[in-house]
Amino acid sequence: MSQQQQRNWFARHKVLTAAGAVVAVIAIGAAMGGGGDGGSPKAGDKKEQPAKQGGDKKAPESKAPAGKKVVTIDGDGDFEVGTDAKPGLYRSTGNKDAGCYWERAKNASGDTDSILANDNVTGTGYVEIKATDKLFKSSGCGKWEAVDAKATGTPKATLKGDGGMFKVGVDIAPGTYKSTGNKDAECYWERSKDASHSTDAILANDNVTGTAIVKVTASDGYFKSSGCGDWTKTA
Repeated sequence: MSQQQQRNWFARHKVLTAAGAVVAVIAIGAAMGGGGDGGSPKAGDKKEQPAKQGGDKKAPESKAPAGKKVVTIDGDGDFEVGTDAKPGLYRSTGNKDAGCYWERAKNASGDTDSILANDNVTGTGYVEIKATDKLFKSSGCGKWEAVDAKATGTPKATLKGDGGMFKVGVDIAPGTYKSTGNKDAECYWERSKDASHSTDAILANDNVTGTAIVKVTASDGYFKSSGCGDWTKTA
């Protein structure tokens, strides 16, 4: 199936069954050198989105204190949590065309059932590796850097529509944002409470054709955008 056909299929099928979601993301992950999707959304709850293509600019980054070594994880490889990768919040930037695939797993079996969460990333990706995770997999990603979950930044009033994930209070300020000119439901946005990427972390999401208007609240953890026109803060 061509990539255009794949996007059109997702545009017509916004809500996937658990089995469908797993098959869809496994297919995307396999193409990128990764695995599948461990989310199991219930009908009517969450909408899934295909990996999108597009450019990206790096999100604003908070600087590590002088003299303090930044903990990193390579963008390619399998990493045992606790030995090769420390639990914590990580960020990868500069990823192109959904070529970055990552996965949190409960064991190293490689089975679909072992996947706790995963994603294909264009732009910036955030992921929280938990102490209870056993394996973190990354393929085709920029280097992952540990970031302070309580860090602050200088949020901008405009956001790239294919910029990936934006941390509220660091990359994006709370407020109302508008994106225009979206076609064929290829614009996907998501508000989430954390970077675990579990289904329960999603507060709201949508696939949009035309104009999208979203209110990001101060209590949100992250805002995700893929395949959308650029976002402008209106209020």
